[in-house]
Amino acid sequence: MDRSELADFLRRRREQLVPADVGLAPGVRRRTPGLRRDEVALLAGMSTDYYTRLEQARGPHPSTQVLASMARALRLTDDQRDHLYLLSGLVPPVGGAGHK
Repeated sequence: MDRSELADFLRRRREQLVPADVGLAPGVRRRTPGLRRDEVALLAGMSTDYYTRLEQARGPHPSTQVLASMARALRLTDDQRDHLYLLSGLVPPVGGAGHK
């Protein structure tokens, strides 16, 4: 598992999304580009602390279920999802799972 590359990939993808992309209201003040960490965590069904640790390259080895949840929350394409799995040291799922 390449923690620093995984962290960088998650951060860059989170910054590319805006709240409207995932059905969230934009909010009044946004001090960060893209989605907030807590928004990604909410969409992925995980704690903000767990997601934050992954994005800061200090998290545990994520399970395939966690990776699938993050891929959906971050609206990853099949290629991006596969890259996420490989960065985590896991084999990507076979075939498309309804991703873009």
